[in-house]
Amino acid sequence: MEGTKKGSSRVCVTGGTGFIGSWLIMRLLQHGYSVNTTIRSHPDRKRDISYLTNLEGASERLQIFNADIKNPESFSAAIAGCVGVFHLAQPMDFEDEEVDEMKVKSVIAATLTILQACIDSKTVKRVVYTSSDVAVLFNDKGLDIVDESSWSDVDFIKFAKTIVPSYSVCKTLTEKAAIEFVEKKGLELVSILPSWVHGPFITPHCPDTVRIFLGMIFGNREYVLEQQKLIHFVHVNDVVSAHIFLFEHPNAKGRYICSSAETTIHELSKFLSVRCPEYQIPIIEDSLEESSGLKYPRLSSKKLLDTGFKFKYGPEEMYDGAIECCKTRGLL
Repeated sequence: MEGTKKGSSRVCVTGGTGFIGSWLIMRLLQHGYSVNTTIRSHPDRKRDISYLTNLEGASERLQIFNADIKNPESFSAAIAGCVGVFHLAQPMDFEDEEVDEMKVKSVIAATLTILQACIDSKTVKRVVYTSSDVAVLFNDKGLDIVDESSWSDVDFIKFAKTIVPSYSVCKTLTEKAAIEFVEKKGLELVSILPSWVHGPFITPHCPDTVRIFLGMIFGNREYVLEQQKLIHFVHVNDVVSAHIFLFEHPNAKGRYICSSAETTIHELSKFLSVRCPEYQIPIIEDSLEESSGLKYPRLSSKKLLDTGFKFKYGPEEMYDGAIECCKTRGLL
């Protein structure tokens, strides 16, 4: 990307209070960037965002704006004057089994309004949009491995009993709409598609994806992971590093899958029983041996790796970091 020196400019992170967003703000500040971020204010209580305002460099280089995805025009002030935007703000409907068509349409409309605000700013040179691997995984093509050329089929998601259907449909259709929009408007957009994001967190609460991965440690069988017979995951620091890497890389273009590890619920239970013996993890039967059910392809991060990016963390660091965070917050 021409005209932007590393760490010398102001960028915007939407959804800054989330798991990835808060980590991204921390790393951007460490890289020397000035950061605008958006948070959703609560009408009945003041939100504690000290975990953001106490970050190193935050007092000098972090500005916080109130914005709500239900009122997308509210993001314009945070975007003004920025050279880049990392768009992460989106509802995380992991629990919704039924797809809410109106909610999907509202998220798409909000995303396009935010992209238009980037164009109107006259300063934004690149947008990094956080999509998800669910936007490539689910279709009836029977592929053993998928890359960025794959798109999930919305009808297949709805009727084939895939995991997190509402979230999957929303992510797939929103990314498609964003790409089509910028192709017409000429805005530079890179989309990153992480798998399940795991690892340490700086938020005061345990993020949903981390809670799901810690299900067996918390003492319950996590249904979402059991549904996904092949589980793809990635360390939060690698995801955040990939965001910054793709923002700064002059030739980054299009979609990038970001996933560094894969396992089954059977392999995961064996790993955790050895890694965390104090939690008495039960060994779960190998779900891949079941003849029925949806086949899950493997993910290829080759495009990201070929661009020069390197993953640094494995499952051991993901679980050790997440467990330590839970312990320090009294959650374990």
